[in-house]
Amino acid sequence: MSTPPSATADASKNETTTAAATPPRTPPLSLAAWKQFLGVAKPYWLGDQKGKAWSLLLLLVVLMLVETKLAVMLNEQAGEMTSALAGRNAERFWTSVRACLFILAFAVPAYAFYYYMRDLFANQWRRWLTGRFLDGYLGGRKYYALDGDKEIDNPDQRISEDINSFTGRSIHFLLIFLGSLMQLVAFSAVLWSISHLLVGVLVTYALVGTVVALYVFGKPLIHLNFWQLRREADFRFSLMRLRENAESIAFYRGEAQERAHIDGAFDKVFRNFAGLIRRQRSLNLFQRTFSQLTLVLPFVILAQGVLSGELEVGRAVQAAGAFTAVLSAVGVIVDNFESLSRFVAGIGRLHALSRLVLPDAKGQEPANEPRIAMRPAQQLALENLTLHPPQSNRVLVKALSLALKPGDALLITGESGCGKSSLLRAIAGLWCRGSGTIHHPPAQDCFFLPQQPYLQPGTLRSQLVYPGSSSPLDDEALLRILQQVHLPRLAERAGGLDAVQDWDKLLSVGEQQRLAFGRVLVHAPRIVFLDEATSALDSGNEAALYALLRAKGTTLVSIAHRPAVLRHHTHVLRLKGEGEWELLEAGAFQFDGTVVSFPGGKAA
Repeated sequence: MSTPPSATADASKNETTTAAATPPRTPPLSLAAWKQFLGVAKPYWLGDQKGKAWSLLLLLVVLMLVETKLAVMLNEQAGEMTSALAGRNAERFWTSVRACLFILAFAVPAYAFYYYMRDLFANQWRRWLTGRFLDGYLGGRKYYALDGDKEIDNPDQRISEDINSFTGRSIHFLLIFLGSLMQLVAFSAVLWSISHLLVGVLVTYALVGTVVALYVFGKPLIHLNFWQLRREADFRFSLMRLRENAESIAFYRGEAQERAHIDGAFDKVFRNFAGLIRRQRSLNLFQRTFSQLTLVLPFVILAQGVLSGELEVGRAVQAAGAFTAVLSAVGVIVDNFESLSRFVAGIGRLHALSRLVLPDAKGQEPANEPRIAMRPAQQLALENLTLHPPQSNRVLVKALSLALKPGDALLITGESGCGKSSLLRAIAGLWCRGSGTIHHPPAQDCFFLPQQPYLQPGTLRSQLVYPGSSSPLDDEALLRILQQVHLPRLAERAGGLDAVQDWDKLLSVGEQQRLAFGRVLVHAPRIVFLDEATSALDSGNEAALYALLRAKGTTLVSIAHRPAVLRHHTHVLRLKGEGEWELLEAGAFQFDGTVVSFPGGKAA
């Protein structure tokens, strides 16, 4: 390692407090909401799946045309049956009944197949869109960056639930609007042939109802639905956190505090939903009045013609059916406003996530924010590195320069909170706010061991080869590695290398840390970063594992507080806080006056 003769840097602390980000206001049914919808939906319809998407849509449109034609024919036969009964014409009546049954023989399977294809289409779209979001969410480790983003709450729920709602409701409403347009054209012709006045009344009635629904109920319902989605996700997360931290909470006997937190989250759910159902009550009153009046209105308008004998009773029934069909077509927003409001709320949440995780997203980082440059190299080197935490101007490290040579071992130490783990985050590319350059070896040559190992669901073999999915090492080699990390009977106790267990509960933290060292031996990287990765081990196991890595010539970068660890390192980087640091030979460093014996008789 190259060591500057006087490697001390001073930094001034400039802490800024960032206010909690206010969630973006969800747009009502407007051009802004339409643009958000297109931003999420367009890649599916214009991308690599466009052939399948448009083919399925065309099939659904054909099925809707068939349904609409059959519906018009059934409405016509309903009028025929009524007129036949009113005229006591048996032959005409039974002819109409046979025609109805014949039409139904085609209408029922067409109806069932239409809904099957609709749901199949939505499911195919969901699979594609979920894959697209997961690619962006996991790519570039954006899931890590979003963890502290106050604007994006519960991204897991947005991917699992909001995408499902988006695709299902998008197809649903698209087909509803297309079907309404077909219904409008088909039944308007029937209605116009019976009564021009009825058409005029219908258009006025539908327009007034739609305007009232949009401007009186629209904005409050969409806003409340947006917050309901968020409150429900927060409540579910509080319950999930209780389950994941059950043992710690049980040791603390923190049930009362957890209950208070869960009650607080649920209270927000309850109060928001109370406001939602009050608004929904008013909408239900309006929708019910709007729809029920259609039972009376066409008969009132046509009554004089029927009573004077100018119009058959069956024609009046046919006109009433056509009036209801056309009204439902032009009043589709009124009839589906509750679902539309929830849909628009979900679009806002999904669009906000898409801006941050999708490959074509722009503006994720402020243009003027300084960033640490990452450069590929054969060995790790830091050049004039200054590091800030995300969303803060505090200086953790200022103007740090060092270079590691093969076989070096650097110990990073200092008081808690001085930036030791933050420096490893910067080297790993997780934190990039600051200036300077990090020269780093290829990713496959580096391995990071956190204090708390991550154990995925799966077999013992998968724990050893993680983050890979396979390894060229055979079973004998893997079992030998378990012996080297002092877990000789783990495979036997667990049921073999291919046994599946709840590893977090089966293994103590110390055993988990030793298993993590086994991963290092499986992957054999040139550089290993250890963030207090031996904190739960006794001194004997800790010394043996460090000695094992040093014997293989592995370059080490460690964070540790125990004096005994010093003997396994060649250099020490001590972070003093406020951006200051010093770089020393390990033999010239002492842990608070503690003498450490080095191989060969050196002491520090």
